[in-house]
Amino acid sequence: MSDTSTTPSGTAVIAAEVIGTFWLVLGGCGTAVFAAVQVATADTGDVPVGVGYLGVSLAFGLTVLTGVYAFGHISGGHFNPAVTVGAAVAGRLSWAKAPVYIVSQVAGGLVAGALILLVAGGKEGFEATGHMAANGFGAHSPDGYSLLSALVIEIVLTAVFVWVILGATDRRAPAGFAPAAIGLTLTLIHLISIPITNTSVNPARSTAVAFFNGNGAVGQLWLFWVAPIVGALIAGALYGPLFGERSARP
Repeated sequence: MSDTSTTPSGTAVIAAEVIGTFWLVLGGCGTAVFAAVQVATADTGDVPVGVGYLGVSLAFGLTVLTGVYAFGHISGGHFNPAVTVGAAVAGRLSWAKAPVYIVSQVAGGLVAGALILLVAGGKEGFEATGHMAANGFGAHSPDGYSLLSALVIEIVLTAVFVWVILGATDRRAPAGFAPAAIGLTLTLIHLISIPITNTSVNPARSTAVAFFNGNGAVGQLWLFWVAPIVGALIAGALYGPLFGERSARP
């Protein structure tokens, strides 16, 4: 997330955030839908194959890593309303610009969600309901974790994610490594929390598939806006007092 004061134009910012969020959702949620669990038939019967939790975690991390390298110098490479809020609270982004970022991110994510649904529908027997990589808690948590568990983990992991982003783009940090640090952090976050909530830490990612997934995802979407935003507010507010820096690298 680089300094956005030198962004070429508002149109470029919108395009970067739309395309970057589209890529994040397509790469991450697309991997979860298409490749996380497959079944191959062997002499001994059906054998589960596919990338599993590890592969989905890597997919989300790689999309952010490549997206920030591609578009970080244009928009800052947020691709996430929580990151935008954290950047604004930390003084890295004007609050006046935040709505444009957030609308662009949600729009890009929804386009990716629609594309995943379109492609997945080309497989005979595919049922979108409950199979679009939506986030959830309780009965809709991958491993049955409660609302409280989901709320706590999403707040904490989003705060850590925003802290890493602010730290990696701090002008005191080594130049050129921010995308790798951010991408690897998102990978680790998914390894921790896929079993709990299917991992959000990003309201745009959650919104992108909730309406296509159905099965209670829309009714639980509020948590995946509230918790990441709360985590981002905490991280953005505390970064300066804790670490004594409010400026990104020029």
